[in-house]
Amino acid sequence: ELIKETDLTRLIRTLIRTIKQQLIENTSITVSVDYDDTSLDGLDVVAISKLPSLVLSGPSVEENRFFSTNEPRDFMVDGVLGPEVIRHDPPFTVDLNFTITVASDRTVELLNLMAALATFLSRNRWLEMERDPSSPDLGTVKWEMAPVGEFRTRLDEGNDIRVFTCGFVIRGFDIDEGAPSQIGRLVDSTELSASAIQNGGTP
Repeated sequence: ELIKETDLTRLIRTLIRTIKQQLIENTSITVSVDYDDTSLDGLDVVAISKLPSLVLSGPSVEENRFFSTNEPRDFMVDGVLGPEVIRHDPPFTVDLNFTITVASDRTVELLNLMAALATFLSRNRWLEMERDPSSPDLGTVKWEMAPVGEFRTRLDEGNDIRVFTCGFVIRGFDIDEGAPSQIGRLVDSTELSASAIQNGGTP
């Protein structure tokens, strides 16, 4: 498994839901822009059907060594002959880079959305979601979220659509769990008792 699609999909859905609740309802995501009829302005403007709108593009990934886990991890699983421990390599940790495109047909409205987006990115320093939706008792996990670069605007007099773009990053996302590095080995009684105590059970 090269990518933990379930967690990545849940993270993006959480992000979109947060933006819809706090900023603007008309929010969507596109993974690429295949055609831009105004490519000379340096802005990737996607087709939109309703204004005002916010479109997320991405994510592109970049390795993050600061938040990465450099040690292997051990997981206990049920084997044929009893409990086994399987050691996994460290996961691959990345930054998720997004581009936001906001469009409106009114300049004042666009400027208000620009201020609202700046407030949103300043107020939401972390993106948080459940670690496992099927096990709420496992708690939540959160990632640092921060703006990147400057706001770029396009307010052409001859164009009915006013647009601005900006970027932001979600840091420290494990894009895979790490492949098993060895065949599972049987757990001895000492390890089993320690595991039971650590997980709130009795030895």
